[in-house]
Amino acid sequence: MANLNLSHTTTGLIGGLGMTRVTVYNQRAAPDGKQSGCPHIHAISSEAYYVLEGTGQVELHDLEKGWSNSDLRVGTYLQFPANVMHRLVNHQGLVILGIMSNAGLAENGDARIYFGREIDEDPSAYAAAAGLVANGLEGALDRRDLAVTGYIELLQLWDNDRDAYFAELKRFIDAHQEHVRSNPDKFAPYIAHGPRAWAERTEQMLDGEINAPAGEDILRNLPGDKPLLGMCGTLHPITSDLQ
Repeated sequence: MANLNLSHTTTGLIGGLGMTRVTVYNQRAAPDGKQSGCPHIHAISSEAYYVLEGTGQVELHDLEKGWSNSDLRVGTYLQFPANVMHRLVNHQGLVILGIMSNAGLAENGDARIYFGREIDEDPSAYAAAAGLVANGLEGALDRRDLAVTGYIELLQLWDNDRDAYFAELKRFIDAHQEHVRSNPDKFAPYIAHGPRAWAERTEQMLDGEINAPAGEDILRNLPGDKPLLGMCGTLHPITSDLQ
């Protein structure tokens, strides 16, 4: 357990979920002219959005339907499974509550940004591109711009060569799944101390083995003053740190 990032992993959040307030990037337009986050994917975690403020869209890519998009406005709830590539687009002040299964996995290897095949297949190039965020907000936007440059080519395949589009999408999904499945010891603890721990505690309560959690399990969280820089925008994760 020493290797777990506990700021993103807690049985305290209901069901072992991860929840984050996300303000989608709007500081400058991406190369396709849209205010957006990075296109990316999760290998084993499902995700949902509940729109808190503003308007926008989410662009989705899956191996059954291909490309689609959905409008987002206050009160919208949208959920999609693992292995669906997605990008958030900010039309006007878009702020969402992002909800992830398996709290902690997205921040520790379950997410992968799409930069295009050339960068994706070169580990050093991918590490350099993903690491641009270390340069602060400008670095995060540079990373987004590099990702969208590759993403534009994928969208062009959708328009001009559907077979090539699906082949490239499948290559990306398969490569990331293989990476995640080759490191089970890295990911298993997040499941064990998140959703599995919740399910086991529920069963124990049902069987009368334990009582309902005591008062010390009540969590109170306020977002910190300094947001994190994520793939989609600036992040205020909801963690178990009591305020």
